Amino acid sequence: MDTLSKPIYQGQFGEFTITDGDRQEVILYRTGLAIAGGSWAIGVVVLFIFMANHHPQLLTALTPLFFLFSAGLGLSLWKIHIYMVVLHRLLQLFWLIGTVAAAVFMIYSPEPLSLFIYSHPLSILGIGSIFAALTGIFFKEAFCFNRLETKFLTPLIPLLLLGHLFSFLPAAVEQVLLILWAGLFLVFVYRKVVQPIPPDIGDKSVFDYLQRQRSVADAV
Repeated sequence: MDTLSKPIYQGQFGEFTITDGDRQEVILYRTGLAIAGGSWAIGVVVLFIFMANHHPQLLTALTPLFFLFSAGLGLSLWKIHIYMVVLHRLLQLFWLIGTVAAAVFMIYSPEPLSLFIYSHPLSILGIGSIFAALTGIFFKEAFCFNRLETKFLTPLIPLLLLGHLFSFLPAAVEQVLLILWAGLFLVFVYRKVVQPIPPDIGDKSVFDYLQRQRSVADAV
C-alpha cells in the first residue's frame, strides 16, 4: 500500500501515518499476550487437577508452561509501545531477572519449579520480578484504555504474591485469587485481540518528538 493512501493521524506534535511495520508490532505484542495468558490459564487448570488427583507428573508439566508464559510475556515486552523508554527498559529488566531466577531454581532444585516456589516463599523475591513486569503491562493498559479487568489484575497480582511471601493469605483465598487471575487474564487477552490496532500504536508523533529530544541531548 502506498504511503499516500494511508490515513493521516493528527498527533500532539504533528501528523503521522501507521505503517505495516507498526501493525505487525501490535500483532506480535498481542500474540505474546495470548501465549502468556493461555499458558498461564492452562497451568492453573493443571495445578487444580493435580490438587484433586496428586499426580506428580502434572507438577512437572507446569515448568514448560511457565517458560512458555515467560516467552510470550517477553515477546510482548519487546513489542509494547510505551512512551517512557526508561519504564520500558525497566519492565524488560524485571522480566529478565524473573526468568533467570526461574531457570536457576529449575536447574538447582530437585523439586519441580512450581513446588519449589510454593515451598520456598522467599523465591518470590527473585521470580516475582517477572510478575512485576506483567503487572506493569496491566497498569499501562488500565491507564491507557481504562479496562476494568486490568484494574483488578494490577493490585491482585502483588496481593497474591505478597500474601504468599509473608503468609498472610489462607490457602483457600490464594486459590480463589489464582482463579481470578487466570480468568481475568483471558478476558484481557480476548479484548486485546478484538481491539482495533491503531490505539495500541499510540501517538507516533510523541515517539518522534522524544527521539529528537534524546538526539539533541546526546549531541550536547
